[in-house]
Amino acid sequence: MTGVRHVRPDAHSRTTLDKAADENFPVAPFFLPRAWRHDLMAVYGYARLVDDIGDGDLAPGGADARLLGVDPALADDRLIMLDAFESDLHRVFDRTGDGPRHPLLRALVPTARRCSLTPGPFIGLIEANRQDQLVRRYETYDDLLAYCELSANPVGRLVLAITGTASPERIRRSDAICTALQIVEHIQDVGEDLGRDRIYLPAQDMARFQVQEADLAAPTANASVRALVAFEAERALHLLNEGTPLVGSVHGRLKLLLAGFVAGGRAALTAVAAVGHDVLPGPPKPTKLSLLRAVGAVLR
Repeated sequence: MTGVRHVRPDAHSRTTLDKAADENFPVAPFFLPRAWRHDLMAVYGYARLVDDIGDGDLAPGGADARLLGVDPALADDRLIMLDAFESDLHRVFDRTGDGPRHPLLRALVPTARRCSLTPGPFIGLIEANRQDQLVRRYETYDDLLAYCELSANPVGRLVLAITGTASPERIRRSDAICTALQIVEHIQDVGEDLGRDRIYLPAQDMARFQVQEADLAAPTANASVRALVAFEAERALHLLNEGTPLVGSVHGRLKLLLAGFVAGGRAALTAVAAVGHDVLPGPPKPTKLSLLRAVGAVLR
C-alpha cells in the first residue's frame, strides 16, 4: 500500500518489544516473511503494553503516561491509563488527525492499514485489562471463558487477519487455541497472580477440589491443589486438541508458526505435569528441546 511505511521503535518501545523472548511461544520467528514479522511484532507491542498497563508493570518514571497525555502523577491509576490508551488506539484508525501519540501505537498504523485491521480485537484486549482491575475472582469456568474471549482470542484473530487466512472455521479453532494458552498461563502463574490479588481458578472448581485461597499462598501445593491444577490442565489440553486442526488447514511458513503456538501450550503443560502439578514455587517453563519435540508432534 502506498504511503504506508514501517515505523522504527525507539529505545523505550524496544524495552517492551524485548519481552517477546519470555513468552511461552515464538511471537515472530525468523522463518516468517519479513512483512509478517514486522506486523506480528507491531501487534505484540500493542498487546504487551496494554498488559503492562493492566498489571502495573510499566517502566518507572512515567514516560508512558506522558506519551499518552496523562499526568505522570497519575501513571499508577491503571483505569485512567487504559482510558488514555484506548483514546490513542482510536487515533490508529482515524485518518484525519495527526495519528497516535505513543510510539508503539504509531508502529501499529502501517500494519492496521496494510492488513485492513479493525479496532474490535484491540479494544477487547483493553477491556480484559479493565476487567482485571475490577474482577479478582471467577465463579465458574464459563465466566473464565468469557474473560479469555477478551484477553486471548483477539490475538489469534489478529494473526489470521495479518496472514490473510481468516475464515469462520479457522477463527473458531484459533479461539480454542488462544483460550487454552491463556488457561495454561493462568495455571503456571497461580502464585504470581495471587500476589496481585487475582485468582483465575474458578471458585466452583476450587470448592469441588476442597481448595481454599490460603492453600494457594503456601510455598508448595498440597494434594488438593495439585488435583485442581491437573483438572484445569486437562481442560486446557482438550481445548488445544480442539484447535489443532487449524494447523493442518494452512500451508507453508504459517503452518509452522501455528504449530509453534500449539506446541508452546503443549510443552508448558508437559512442564506443569513434570513438577507433579505443583506450580506454587514458580511457573514451570518448558525447555527448548521439549518445545521442539512438541512442534514435531503437532506437525505430524
